[in-house]
Amino acid sequence: MSEDSDTYRVSDPQALKAVAHPLRVRLLGALRVDGPATATELATRFGESSGSTSYHLRQLARYGFVEQDPEQRDARERRWRSVHVYTSWSELEIGGTAEGREAAGFMRDRQTEVLMANREAFERERDAWGPEWIDAAGQSDDLARLTPASLKLLYRRVQAMVKEMEAADAADPAAERVMLHFAAFPIRRFVK
Repeated sequence: MSEDSDTYRVSDPQALKAVAHPLRVRLLGALRVDGPATATELATRFGESSGSTSYHLRQLARYGFVEQDPEQRDARERRWRSVHVYTSWSELEIGGTAEGREAAGFMRDRQTEVLMANREAFERERDAWGPEWIDAAGQSDDLARLTPASLKLLYRRVQAMVKEMEAADAADPAAERVMLHFAAFPIRRFVK
């Protein structure tokens, strides 16, 4: 996980619970991926009322996840943008309360749902991507014996490699946005 200015490090279970709301996590994701938008634009996209999206955007702003976009296209509209690219938290810190564990669990479930939705979208559209992307895309699993310290180091190295490759590909017209998911959980026995 990245621990720089692009990352909102949540330490308050209330803040994680605030973003863990099903609509709020979708609004934040849309602002992060697609850029600034109005409550009305987001309402249309998600089939909600603009009053509802406006309320949830204000709640996200209250906890520091979003802010009004300082580069408004029109003085009459209120555009919102994500403040950070990533959200992270310490499982140990957040998991100290039932509320924190519930919020963290919801966020992990949401990440899994996003992974599945992106995989399904790729499968539906695979022919439009061309052979290079079809060959490069995919997922895999691995099993390794690691210490907690090694696993944390692995997260940091993967994040550093992603940033390095993103910088190297920044000007390449063949570059596309790629949703990356990295999950690692200790197991004592194979489940299912």
